[in-house]
Amino acid sequence: MDQQQEHVLRIAHERGIEFVRLWFTDVTGKLKSIAIAGSELETALVEGIGFDGSAIQGMSRIYESDLLLRPDASTWALVPWREAGEGVGRMFCTIHTPDGAVAPSDPRSVLKRAVDYAASAGFTLHVHPEIEFYLLNAPDHPTAPLAPIDNGGYFDHVPRAQHADFRRKAILHLEQFGIPVEFSHHEGGPGQNEIDLRHADALTTADNIMSFQAVVSELALREGSLATFMPKPFADQPGNGMHMHLSLFEGDRNAFTDQSDPYGLSRTGRQFMAGLLKYAADISLVVNQHVNSYKRLWGGGEAPSYVCWGRHNRSALLRVPVYKPGKESSTRVEYRAPDTATNPYLCLAMLLRAGLAGIEEGLTLPAETEDDVWSLSDAERKAMGIQALPTSLHAALERMRHSELAAEVLGEEVFEFVLRNKEKEWAEYRHEITDYERRQFLPI
Repeated sequence: MDQQQEHVLRIAHERGIEFVRLWFTDVTGKLKSIAIAGSELETALVEGIGFDGSAIQGMSRIYESDLLLRPDASTWALVPWREAGEGVGRMFCTIHTPDGAVAPSDPRSVLKRAVDYAASAGFTLHVHPEIEFYLLNAPDHPTAPLAPIDNGGYFDHVPRAQHADFRRKAILHLEQFGIPVEFSHHEGGPGQNEIDLRHADALTTADNIMSFQAVVSELALREGSLATFMPKPFADQPGNGMHMHLSLFEGDRNAFTDQSDPYGLSRTGRQFMAGLLKYAADISLVVNQHVNSYKRLWGGGEAPSYVCWGRHNRSALLRVPVYKPGKESSTRVEYRAPDTATNPYLCLAMLLRAGLAGIEEGLTLPAETEDDVWSLSDAERKAMGIQALPTSLHAALERMRHSELAAEVLGEEVFEFVLRNKEKEWAEYRHEITDYERRQFLPI
């Protein structure tokens, strides 16, 4: 037993922890949880806890269903929405096979592989996510129209607004989880909010995003409302994006920084961006994994639809923010395609490896796009060499099916499951009869 595990046992004993929740995700990014009694904590840390993996989306095949959860002691935290006397702890887990090997279907381990790959080249990825969500009034029945809790807009300060108090409570919960928050504000849609987490390494950031969604969802239900991370819940309002601010570090030095460059970007930073642009369509099925994701990407509201970059261009896929000019450690690139329904482990693994591929291949960053890409004609975009992101889940599926990079990053089992799962979602969607079709043909 290492020092971190001993520390967890000591803290649990001192605080009278009676239950511990072991968290992990399935391949789709849905949070899963197993509760154990505090008396079983040492066994879980040393030996792991067995479970039936065949019952979890994409986790294992029926004839190899036995899997082990191995808690990561560095992720220990108390569950903040429990009362002080209840004493419930939480740890994220990696998933192993009974012989001790890492399960190839574990999303957290997919990201760990990508992080290790970067480390072998001397790099560490730091990520600062901007996470958006809508707060809705709890519907009276499943078919009731969605109703936002307010009519506010971007950065609006609404007196006595429920959303402002909600954000404050959510931030306090996140800080109790040990997750630092940079700032929060009302977003562009009615009832839409954004909370930005401070930067951390890639694995910690993915864990933090999962904790964030648990905190927001739990708090909303406790307050009689509903939080949704659906990419595009309203056709005429902005979607829920999760912009990822990315920077590579070599030790304590930001590898993206070069003050002699007009944009403050080093050759490494430019090549990393070129990789993200080259492989944007290949990784779209993971970064934007649902039918609804493409209604956000192609539904306006500053969502990116075209593969280009710019400093001040919020219609571009990639930006180079200049909030802190002259501060070398702050140089970063903002990837704007992800939505809040992505699996953050797979998403960050794909972004990291796509960027590293740009460095390995020595790619050249194309010219900056200063125009509003949405306002350009197809002919103008073609003349500028600007390609489109996939326009539908089906198009993204067909693109990733032939992606060597995606297959390598995800590994055979996850890659094949993602393809099968998205084929199923697309087939189910095509079978649906929508309200649009009913309005088109029925005299209502």
